[in-house]
Amino acid sequence: MSLKNSYPHPYIAREGHPYIILMLLICWGAFFIGCWFLNIILYFITVFVIQFFRDPPRNLPNDDELSVVSPADGKVIIVEKTTDPFRQQEALKISIFMNVFNVHSNRVPVAGVVEKVEYYAGSFLNAAVDKASSENECNAILLKTSSGQSITFVQVAGLIARRILCYAKKGDEVSRGERYGFIRFGSRVDLYLPVDAEPKVVIGDKVKATSSVLAQLSNQEA
Repeated sequence: MSLKNSYPHPYIAREGHPYIILMLLICWGAFFIGCWFLNIILYFITVFVIQFFRDPPRNLPNDDELSVVSPADGKVIIVEKTTDPFRQQEALKISIFMNVFNVHSNRVPVAGVVEKVEYYAGSFLNAAVDKASSENECNAILLKTSSGQSITFVQVAGLIARRILCYAKKGDEVSRGERYGFIRFGSRVDLYLPVDAEPKVVIGDKVKATSSVLAQLSNQEA
């Protein structure tokens, strides 16, 4: 299913425009005062900042609303059955680690209605370690699908991530693959699914937001 033609966001995310403009001004300043070596270093930093804020449109893999798509680009670091700490119920947890070279635009994994948005201040540990889920700054969205299944997806800050941006609000109806947030400079996303969901990825898999399927929900109407 194509979302590219209807994706309403620029290829370079608006969240990055102030940083890019600032870096360009600094580069031009170094150029005009003749600091060639510094200008070269600043040029590479600017290129890095521009690539970090990429926000490309992506295609959904199919029209099956039971397919849970990835909320982020990155590497799968956890696939396990555990307890959803926001709902206090058993769940299938899938975690994706985003390094600084991944796209950091976050997408909705499955369509539904936002029941609650919960933000927690916390630490800034390396997002790849297990305790980052419980100790780091995070923002959780609790969602209910049209078939009544409960899904939780959590933006988790990382070692150098210092800003979690979430645009979804309680009561919003969101679509699978829809952009809902952004995390600046390295982080992870934790996804808590119904315990009977079937995982489609294993630890170590590289995934892309919207276009990669992480799991398949059970058919509650079957």
